Amino acid sequence: MGGYIEINDTLQITTEQGFPEKILNLEKHQKNPIILDEVKDKVFEFYDKPNARIYQVSPTRNFLVHNIDGKWLFWGKILIIEQNIKSEGEKHVTSGKYKIIKIYDPEYQKQITVNESDSSYF
Repeated sequence: MGGYIEINDTLQITTEQGFPEKILNLEKHQKNPIILDEVKDKVFEFYDKPNARIYQVSPTRNFLVHNIDGKWLFWGKILIIEQNIKSEGEKHVTSGKYKIIKIYDPEYQKQITVNESDSSYF
């Protein structure tokens, strides 16, 4: 008997799962790029990711992706500082906390999103 745990290097979350859309807003970012100093000391939370998942632990980076109606939008790099897996009957959900360590400039954001995602936002 065994179990299933997914190992991820990308935190891909919806606004409902805690993506900080009010801070990392694409329209705002394209007009006046958001810089790391605006978020570097903030701790963000994510929650209700389906299944048991393990993200790479600090100091190894993970990518931060906003899932917008199934389309992926890459934003930068993060460090996971806490992760939790909770059992809900036979199902599991993963939650945690992270810090943003890099925000992509708008041009690179578009390039990496188009080149690294099968479900690109662009």
